[in-house]
Amino acid sequence: MSKNVVIVGGHGNISLRLAKLIGANNSVKSVIRTEEHIQDIEAVSSHPLLLSLEDAPVADFTRAFEDVDVVYFSAGAGGKGGAERTKKVDYEGAVKIFDAIEGVQGKKPRLILVSAVDVRDPDGKVPEHYDEADIASSKRTWGAIGTYMRWKYEADKNLVKRSSFKWTIVRPGGLTNDEGTGKATIGKTHIAQISRQDVAQTLALLLDRDDAAGLALDVIGGQTPIADALDAAIKKGESAFLG
Repeated sequence: MSKNVVIVGGHGNISLRLAKLIGANNSVKSVIRTEEHIQDIEAVSSHPLLLSLEDAPVADFTRAFEDVDVVYFSAGAGGKGGAERTKKVDYEGAVKIFDAIEGVQGKKPRLILVSAVDVRDPDGKVPEHYDEADIASSKRTWGAIGTYMRWKYEADKNLVKRSSFKWTIVRPGGLTNDEGTGKATIGKTHIAQISRQDVAQTLALLLDRDDAAGLALDVIGGQTPIADALDAAIKKGESAFLG
C-alpha cells in the first residue's frame, strides 16, 4: 500500500538513495533548506519541501507531518559548523522533529531515525558482545568524532522515552560509497562498515515494518540478504541501544 512519507535531511547521501528506492510507489517529500537542491530531489522521484531544520519552528514541521504515515530523520551536520552546529542539527534538530510528531492531531506518523553504531554513554557499560577489536574501534571513533557521537546519544536517549508515537532507530556502521551488496548483519552487531546503498535499502524495507517499533537496530555489512536479516532481528526483538 502506498504511503505518505517525509524525509528530513532530504539531500543527504542516504536520503537521496532512499527516495530513489521508495519514490516510485509512495508519495515522498524531502525536506531541504536551499532551492539549489530541488533538481536533485526531483531526480529521485521525491517532492522538495523547503524547510530549515535549524531555523523553522516546531509548528512548521507539525504541519508538514499532517496525514503522513512515516517520517525518516536522516539529517546531520556532517562535521560542518563545529560543535555548536552539531548540537543544533543532530540533537536539537532531532528533538524538534520528535516534538513536531507529538504535535500532530489524530494519527501520528511513525519515525525511523538514522543514528550510528556504538552510540551510547561513553562513561557507561561497554556492550557485552563487543570484542577487543570493537573496543579499540570505539575508542578511535569517540576520539575522532566524540561530539557527534555524544549528541546522537542524547537524541536517541530522548527518543526512547517517548511513547505517543512509534519509532525505530537504525544504527549503521561506518559508511562507505561502495556499491551495495544487498546483504547485511542486523541487530546487536560488532563495529564494522556498510555501504550507504545497503543502509538505504534497510530503511526502505522498514517503511512497511510497523513491527520494528521500539527497536534500535545495528546495521553493518554481512552475508545475509537484508530482508532476511531485518526480519530475523525484528523477530528477535533485541534493542542495541543501552539507554
